[in-house]
Amino acid sequence: MRPIRPAGAGGGDDAALLRSVARGDTDALSVLYDRHAGWLHTRLSRRCADPETVREVLQDTFVTVWRSARAHRGSEVGGWLWVIAARRLVDTRRAQERHERTAVPEPWDGAGAPSAEERVLAGLEYGDVGAALEGLSPELRDVLRATVIDGLTTREAAHALGIPEGTVKTRAARARRELRVALERLAPRTRPLGGTA
Repeated sequence: MRPIRPAGAGGGDDAALLRSVARGDTDALSVLYDRHAGWLHTRLSRRCADPETVREVLQDTFVTVWRSARAHRGSEVGGWLWVIAARRLVDTRRAQERHERTAVPEPWDGAGAPSAEERVLAGLEYGDVGAALEGLSPELRDVLRATVIDGLTTREAAHALGIPEGTVKTRAARARRELRVALERLAPRTRPLGGTA
């Protein structure tokens, strides 16, 4: 799924804006925000049903951009922003879950139920899949997180990770094979994962 971007926000001068942000230019940050906040908000909203969390994550994303613009190393700015936003969303969810585990439970009225995507993403981070992901090498894990969890295309993932597209495809295929083996070790089944080939 490609990011939704406003018309005319191609990103040809995004890198120049980011360099200005790295030098402390608040106007450049404002332009970058105006150019990218809309599609980032849309994508975050697809992953999280709570508008307050989405607003908080979007704000945290641009605070991170302000603080770490110097760390950007030539990858496509939109992909880099999405990786930051997706990681902020995961971090926020983890903090919320820790808080909920320590809070006194209230009766559930059915409102605010997590979306199907939120339940899947939580399983990816905390269930058997999360444990299997942690067993992969960092380069394989990063590719899977970028392409599967963060929803980046192969091209966006290549830009965000600073590696060629062919390397993304190769690592993704290898990561899926290793993940399948790890999941079978964690939760053996009578049938192979994914059915018969």
